[in-house]
Amino acid sequence: MLKIGPYQLKNKLILAPMAGVTDRPFRQLCREHGAALAVSEMVIADSSFWKTRKSMHRLDHQGEHTPVSVQIAGGDPEMLATAAKLNQDMGAQIIDINMGCPAKKVCNKAAGSALMKDETLVADILKKVVSAVNIPVTLKIRTGWDKENKNALTIAKIAEDSGIQALAIHGRTRNCAYRGEAEYETITEVKKHINIPVLANGDITSPEQAAFVFEKTNADGLLIGRAAQGCPWVFDDINYYLEHGKKRAQRKQTEISNILIKHISELHDFYGALMGVRIARKHVAWYMKTQKNHQEFRKTFNQIESTNKQLEVIKNYFLQHTNRGEQAA
Repeated sequence: MLKIGPYQLKNKLILAPMAGVTDRPFRQLCREHGAALAVSEMVIADSSFWKTRKSMHRLDHQGEHTPVSVQIAGGDPEMLATAAKLNQDMGAQIIDINMGCPAKKVCNKAAGSALMKDETLVADILKKVVSAVNIPVTLKIRTGWDKENKNALTIAKIAEDSGIQALAIHGRTRNCAYRGEAEYETITEVKKHINIPVLANGDITSPEQAAFVFEKTNADGLLIGRAAQGCPWVFDDINYYLEHGKKRAQRKQTEISNILIKHISELHDFYGALMGVRIARKHVAWYMKTQKNHQEFRKTFNQIESTNKQLEVIKNYFLQHTNRGEQAA
């Protein structure tokens, strides 16, 4: 099993942090459906911005499954160290440093994967953050800046020397963003040369792909991101496949309906009626993409402004299709 610092995880699958997606309701749901750990949405290191509604939601870990992992992002070593300490004081049990985000608005501020260009700064950040807290610190990176400048192994060795407890690697460069296919050769190479846990990330969209990536890279764990959107049970599916060597039976419509309704209800409770209704729309779109007439349903659903009406429409859709004996695609 995978161990990060003192925390022995129940399996090797982790929900990757995704801005605007991995809020507390979604993290909890993924934990309930097989994720051993769920990393929070990225929190900006500058604590002067933490009074905003968005940051306050991102910093809310009330009732969350342990261990609680919080991702921080920034380019200033002292600021990141302070952010780590403050998050520890607020209940974080693992601090994750973001050096993998390819978004321009992050990289333009010399944060995220832009940091991989400056290995000296990386070393300074990691040492200061690790020294600032007495909980495990993990790091997420990419394979490099671009295809001609892959320095993941160098950064990995810096991370290990700095006291980082686990390293996640997305199998793309910063310039690749999310385009093209992820490559796992770099992750394989890093795994051969460092002793801390290595977590593979990128294009792990099915149980078969998860098994392939484990075999290819010898990684200690996997980070699952986009595959969990609208499918939080992907962790259960992968765990089942890894244990039994075969895919589990297809879920019934009633089970999918119950999971979706629970998720949307918790979004309403967490964000309040106005924001909850709006945020629910993108999650419902992800859930429904494998359903019959999903585009038609989405148009109707996106016009709804009431929490009760959202839940009613979802229930009616699945009741109708269950009665017809239709299954998810």
